Amino acid sequence: MSLLAIGINHNTASVELREKVAFGPDKLPQALQQLAENPNVNGSVIISTCNRTEIYCDVKPSGKSKVIDWLSQFHQVSPEKLKPSLYVHEEQAAIRHLMRVSCGLDSLVLGEPQILGQVKQAYTDSRTHSAVDTSMEKLFQKTFSVAKRVRTETDIGGNAVSVAYAACTLAKHIFESLADSTVLLVGAGETIELVAKHLSANGCTKMIVANRTRERAQILAEQFDAQVISLSEIPEHLPRADIVISSTASPLPIIGKGMVESALKARRRQPILLVDIAVPRDIESQVGELNDAYLYTVDDLQSIVENNIEQRKVEAIQAEAIVSEESAAFMSWMRSLQGVDSIREYRQSANDVREELLSKSIQALASGADPEKLLIELSNKLTNRLIHVPTRALQVAAEQGEPAKLAVIRQSLGLEDS
Repeated sequence: MSLLAIGINHNTASVELREKVAFGPDKLPQALQQLAENPNVNGSVIISTCNRTEIYCDVKPSGKSKVIDWLSQFHQVSPEKLKPSLYVHEEQAAIRHLMRVSCGLDSLVLGEPQILGQVKQAYTDSRTHSAVDTSMEKLFQKTFSVAKRVRTETDIGGNAVSVAYAACTLAKHIFESLADSTVLLVGAGETIELVAKHLSANGCTKMIVANRTRERAQILAEQFDAQVISLSEIPEHLPRADIVISSTASPLPIIGKGMVESALKARRRQPILLVDIAVPRDIESQVGELNDAYLYTVDDLQSIVENNIEQRKVEAIQAEAIVSEESAAFMSWMRSLQGVDSIREYRQSANDVREELLSKSIQALASGADPEKLLIELSNKLTNRLIHVPTRALQVAAEQGEPAKLAVIRQSLGLEDS
């Protein structure tokens, strides 16, 4: 077995090239079938995301160039255009790369957890199409356990590294349970949608979406069973909100000091967390002067994100050490399998010689030959046949002046160093 990993990612290739070599759902079954039928490939898994396309294979000695040629031909991308952006890892380097990818150490956002799910899906797809052999099965199962170990022993994925996630994390720190909190989301763009996803994943079930156009807000609200209101209705519903998160493209503030002050009175001074992640601001800065109103801006969140990125880099050091340790251990296990095969072959060879000579001796004994002479002859022939190949190997190593090779042979034969 020879492990191979080839691919391109956000660090090596443009978006245009990544799109050309991506394996979408329509192409993946055909690709896996072709690799399964390739005589140079024993097993394969294809990982294809917006940031990377990678092929992991158990290949024969000549398989590396064949797989690269196949990738080029499959996507009809010339080798001259593909190869400069292609990276190739073999054996332990391939194992280590897969483990780093699965742990989020090779991601655009360091430590992001989504990639592990994508790797697991790629493995499942390959199994579904009978493209996974025993070696790849063992490799990916080991990789999943390593990713779990990294998540358990490090905090690489525990810090918010997007403004949307940071806003949700901030809310979680201030309120004991988001399940009991009502959140007013102002805007309906991509950022607010991402905020809503994080809130929902953390148990929030009471959301209100306020937007200039109800149609856009309705599309977002349907995903999370949220209520839809217009921007003009915010003063009416603001007293219900424990948390306000705003991100619009409005050139002027939408929520003013007076509006929040009225809401706080209606709430009997129960505090409100307001997170303004819009530029220009959606919430007047004077809101932060009010008692029981806690206002955070995009700059505050960006500072949190930057600190968390640095913290992830620290955690990544420990994660890299775990990956190095585990990849080395898996490589040792792979080498031990090669040793098992060699031992089995050597034992079988010796046993074949023994059975051949023993069969001839039994026939001679049945024909009336002298038993004592037969035993002596059998022992001599058996010894000569068994030591012939090692003896020749010792002679060749000595004649060619290869002391290191000679020492290895002597050690394997149990001879003392001279």
